[in-house]
Amino acid sequence: MACYPVIMCGGLGVRLWPASRPARPKQFIPLIGERSLFQETALRVAGIAGARELVIVAGAAHADIIRAQLADIGVNATILLEPEARDSGAAIAAASAWIVARDAEGVALIVASDHHVPDAAAFRTAAATAVEASQAGYIVTMGVTPSGPNTAYGYIAPGDAVGGARKVAAFVEKPDAATAETYIAKGYLWNSGNFVARASVLLDELDRHAPEIAAAARRAVAEANENDGVVLLTGAFRSAPKISIDYAVMEKTEHAAVLPVSFAWTDLGAWDAVWSAREKDGRGNAERGEVTLQDAENVLVSAAPGVRVVAIGVSDVAIVAEAGQVLVCDLASSQSVKTVVDALKAKGEDVAPAPFEDLAGAARWFDRWLRLSALPFWCSVGLDHARGGFHEAVSLDGAPLDLPRRMRVQARQAYVYAQAGQMNWPGPWRQAAQHGLDYLEAAYKRPDGLYRTLVAADGATIDETAMLYDQAFVLLALAALKQAGASGPWGAHAETLRGAIERHRHADGGFRESPPHPFQANAHMHLFEAAQAWSEAAGGPAWGALADEIAQLALTCFVDAEGGFVREFFDASWARATGDEGRHLEPGHQFEWAWLFARAGHEAAARKLFAAGVRGIDPRRNAAVDAVWDDFSTKAPTARLWVQTEYLKAALILGQEQHALAAAKTFWRYLQTPAPGLWYDTLKPDNTFVDEPASASSFYHIITAIRALGAIYN
Repeated sequence: MACYPVIMCGGLGVRLWPASRPARPKQFIPLIGERSLFQETALRVAGIAGARELVIVAGAAHADIIRAQLADIGVNATILLEPEARDSGAAIAAASAWIVARDAEGVALIVASDHHVPDAAAFRTAAATAVEASQAGYIVTMGVTPSGPNTAYGYIAPGDAVGGARKVAAFVEKPDAATAETYIAKGYLWNSGNFVARASVLLDELDRHAPEIAAAARRAVAEANENDGVVLLTGAFRSAPKISIDYAVMEKTEHAAVLPVSFAWTDLGAWDAVWSAREKDGRGNAERGEVTLQDAENVLVSAAPGVRVVAIGVSDVAIVAEAGQVLVCDLASSQSVKTVVDALKAKGEDVAPAPFEDLAGAARWFDRWLRLSALPFWCSVGLDHARGGFHEAVSLDGAPLDLPRRMRVQARQAYVYAQAGQMNWPGPWRQAAQHGLDYLEAAYKRPDGLYRTLVAADGATIDETAMLYDQAFVLLALAALKQAGASGPWGAHAETLRGAIERHRHADGGFRESPPHPFQANAHMHLFEAAQAWSEAAGGPAWGALADEIAQLALTCFVDAEGGFVREFFDASWARATGDEGRHLEPGHQFEWAWLFARAGHEAAARKLFAAGVRGIDPRRNAAVDAVWDDFSTKAPTARLWVQTEYLKAALILGQEQHALAAAKTFWRYLQTPAPGLWYDTLKPDNTFVDEPASASSFYHIITAIRALGAIYN
């Protein structure tokens, strides 16, 4: 009978804002002693007699911090990474499936990562008793003998004795104060959320009461990729219903038992609980950091490094100063912190700053997000396995949408996975890129060698038009595949397509785009990018000549001679378009051209364009807006994701580190979606995001920016 401790690392600890943030939730911060709650939990369960391998279930975003904190305390573990949080039911199902696959009789000891249990020895004794009780087929939860009525905890009514435990007569929700008093009088126990059971029993009960959860977990574990003790659960995990283990199993099963325990326990759910658990001076004050108190009593003060807090004549309050945010609240109102934080989020306030303070930290964060969340998501859920190609968009809860498909999305996604290959991503980048190209050839190729712009989800043609803009992305994808070392006739394919494009030259230089804007800078910009890529891929002198030609056209016609900024629309002689079209500027394109010009050696022009782009940044949101007039008054105040990635790329290549860090922090905000690996596309003027699906076309901008950042700072 082997015991496998399982630590659940979900939860954000919102009530402990501002110390607890999404990137570093409460389990990973030292709230009581010098170690984090997670570290204390790992040491507590690793010392249980007969314990085998420690298993941790966590979100992919926290992989690095978990490994670092385990290394600090010298504890080894297997880490199961969820591609998306699906609540405790799915997390426990995955851990159980992992244990059963290795030990059919293994017992899972499931504990939360963020609970404070000061008497580790007493906990281990109780755990050993619970393990014994589980051998009769029970799912044993530890019920803590209350120290008094508490409205922050759920309660358990114990029933008849079964072995060393008691049957569960009822689980009850968090009560009001009067009801809590009644529960105490009846001998109810606090529900600690710790469970002990044979992993096979847990899976059997999930099969019986929540079969979709069990099936998703089994598949996610069976298909998982494991590397150096880290197990990345596959996208199948996302299909599990989002339900807690209490609702999925414990309130339905006939095998629930409770072991009454009397050791000190708290879930540190709010600042009043932290105050109660910390050591205090003679006046009831608990301090951390540089703190000076005068005439104060029953006060909790926590100051981040470099911050001094002085409090005079106060009592019964919590003062928390952390990373540019300060909380002051009555200890009795600690449970209301979540309500306030939710209200701030709804107003678009930045209550969770980026989890990095320099560009090296940003490079690590974005690289991890890309490799562990975005790339696996878009080549599993984002790929249409039945009909071919990539989905146009995915809802923010992770469901692909059956929309008409633009050709540029297929080419861009092929480019993304070729870029992943160049970055040595170990996933199936070749297969994903080839999947997109196969669909491109089958659904979009016209008899003249160009590619149509739009088809239905079933591949039927919707728009036969061949856009120059779109052809450029096919060329870019082919160059990326050659640079990645993927086998294929990429050079010959690109030469054929370039020949087809050359047949559509404009008499006064450059190329015509399809209506409604046949004379525009944007399509040339992406052809310039593709020509640069093929020149770098040793595609031959014709590519360098094409890049130089477009650069000269841009410098002499597209860039305003006086203002140093790129205009968007022109007439047939490449003179500025009349009316509002001629006044329309896009800050994102100033940055994008700046990046391309800097790569081509036109640094002076690049710096002028960068300065023009910076004039389009809204200082309140620290985000570049979508469009301005040529006097730089705002035309379109929304701020698309791609604009911020181009701001980052241009700042990096021009050595503008402060701008690059600001851009990286804004970029990070767009990636904080309910399902990891997705993104918000549009930031509104009120600093909140539009609730819309994540567009696959943005991935091209995202991976290019992340790769540019990593090339310098990784």
